[in-house]
Amino acid sequence: MKPFSPPLARSSHPWRVLVLLALGLLISFVDRTSLSSALADKSFIHHFGLTSIERGWLNSAVFWSYGVFQMPMGWLVDRYGVKRPYAICFLFWCLAAAATGLVTTLSALIVMRLLIGAAEAIVIPATYRYLANHFEETQKGTALGIFSIGGKMGPALGAPIAAWMIVTASWKAMFIATGLVGLIWLLPWLAMVKNDYPSHDELAAAKERAESVPLGNLLASPVVWGGLINNFCYSYFAFYCMTWMPAYLVEQRGLSLQSSGLYTFFSFAGIAIVAAIAGWAADRIIARGRDAVAVRKAFIVAGFLGGTTVLLGASAQSSDMALFWNVVSLSLLGLVTANNLALCKLTLIPKPAVGLNTGLQQVATSLAGGVSASLSGWLLHVGGSYTLPMTAIFVFLLIGAASTLTLMRRKWAPRVNDPVRDINAIGKPGCVDCG
Repeated sequence: MKPFSPPLARSSHPWRVLVLLALGLLISFVDRTSLSSALADKSFIHHFGLTSIERGWLNSAVFWSYGVFQMPMGWLVDRYGVKRPYAICFLFWCLAAAATGLVTTLSALIVMRLLIGAAEAIVIPATYRYLANHFEETQKGTALGIFSIGGKMGPALGAPIAAWMIVTASWKAMFIATGLVGLIWLLPWLAMVKNDYPSHDELAAAKERAESVPLGNLLASPVVWGGLINNFCYSYFAFYCMTWMPAYLVEQRGLSLQSSGLYTFFSFAGIAIVAAIAGWAADRIIARGRDAVAVRKAFIVAGFLGGTTVLLGASAQSSDMALFWNVVSLSLLGLVTANNLALCKLTLIPKPAVGLNTGLQQVATSLAGGVSASLSGWLLHVGGSYTLPMTAIFVFLLIGAASTLTLMRRKWAPRVNDPVRDINAIGKPGCVDCG
């Protein structure tokens, strides 16, 4: 049977939709990380009576529900398309983000964060399903570099904007405004993206196609486990910066809340720029005939090792040097971003399993967010400074580099049950059923 190819795959403007997907990711991160600025605001902390440990748990709440719903969302988009599920979830999380400004108790605040995480779980599986249907191997790094800009510019723009709104208005007004403004995105999404909800026959074909690479095949693959480790280690650092960077800059380096937002912007703008350039550079090297797996692995290892310079910032005596390494270390991590996303979610993954595998990989990503936010709060409480939280980042980055070198190999890619859809050509341009 011919593999199911949804109507969306016939779109003549995939790059335009890609930009829209990047904007959707940006909005999701603004709504997800706006809390970090509030947690550096004394009035917010006093209103809810928060300790450092409670701040860590509150920061982590969104990631727990985000992780739980990743695989169900991957299953959903593999079978029912991208447009409708994404639109419904987008509406839901924006309303929950706005409602955060109306709650008055800690328990209600946690519930809102859990709702945001559950709805935002659609973003990555839906995007990778779209990319798998529209972009060749020599385009994936560039496409993912562009897409990842949204994930970096979300906190880069969200932190200073949220800080400014808190200072000029209040934390309540900040949550309401950032939640409702994002709804504007739904208008171009509904207008630009073709309906890809499958017919009865297409749904049957999609089900058969997805079942050719069941969950058991994914869990039996060292590549998948390598991806889980990589995504955890990468995201541990990235989410630490999203959740704790403003507080670190205010409490340990003596910056004002508004200045902390500005330096957070520089750090995430840096990783966004490096991620886009690294993805494009890897694509150009691959287009010249170099092996896609080897090229992307080289960029990933370099990025993990470059990120370990975060420890230089932790030990710096002057604030200027600490701020310098704060920006540089996260920027260098951008060498990992697009190439890791391509390698563990598309290049080494058979196309029928892209949605399910992406959901699985995002479980590790969200777990990293929860662990990073809560463990950093506990380490801060125990050590009395941010040195221990940054040391933990150093260790996880080294683990990520080792995982890339040892586990990410083409011969260990997930197996396809249907021999017609064998993946001998996995990771090479022109492979019909490969990511």
